[in-house]
Amino acid sequence: MAKPIVGVTSCVKVLDGQNYHHVGEKYHRAIAECTSALPLAIPSIADILDNDALLDTVDGLLFTGSPSNVFPPRYGVGESAEAEPYDPVRDAMTLPLLEQAIQRGIPTLAICRGFQELNVACSGTLHARVHELDGRQDHRRPENPDLDVQYGTKHSISLLKDGLLSSILETRGPIEVNSLHWQAVDKLGVSLQIEAWADDSTVEAISMPNSKGFLLGIQWHPEYKAKENPISAAIFSAFDQAIQDYRHSKQ
Repeated sequence: MAKPIVGVTSCVKVLDGQNYHHVGEKYHRAIAECTSALPLAIPSIADILDNDALLDTVDGLLFTGSPSNVFPPRYGVGESAEAEPYDPVRDAMTLPLLEQAIQRGIPTLAICRGFQELNVACSGTLHARVHELDGRQDHRRPENPDLDVQYGTKHSISLLKDGLLSSILETRGPIEVNSLHWQAVDKLGVSLQIEAWADDSTVEAISMPNSKGFLLGIQWHPEYKAKENPISAAIFSAFDQAIQDYRHSKQ
């Protein structure tokens, strides 16, 4: 029997005047190592890609992190240097795809930029630079070339009692997570629920309690060496179970 397929979103970079679609290996590796599915990169070509055909094909979706940020006019704010860099080509692909995936109940895991895209797709808004807000911590990536330091645990988060994430992790927390972002949730999107938050009140995980299928957004990066991290492995295991259940429901 063929394996399930997880579509993995791609960013767009310009090289020698041409667009290149790319995604970090860590996302594909996490799917390949921690789930029963095959990762399949989704190109950001919203002008010609048939989303319905794409969603008919996949059994799950992973919305990845990125150095770029959601274009502010997408959530009703003027563009500014503080919110750069942008990837509007990706926005045009991911935001409608998220809305359609939610409508269909396709298992979806949204990480970092994907987490922010989920909030925006549900009519939420974002802070451009959370570290500049009074009382907030510096959630940006550590200035260290060692990836294990960059993706090492940085702060603790509290979990919603009896929420989706606490159920997945079989703990009420707190837990320790990494932190490599400088945008953050401002106004929470419609129908979303806060699953976890940092000590400074920064939202770290969200879900949609009444969603048709598995839907979890995470601000940190569980995909980095996911197989070696019990918290990350548990998240991807829950995602995998949802993928398998969804695949069986289509047969």
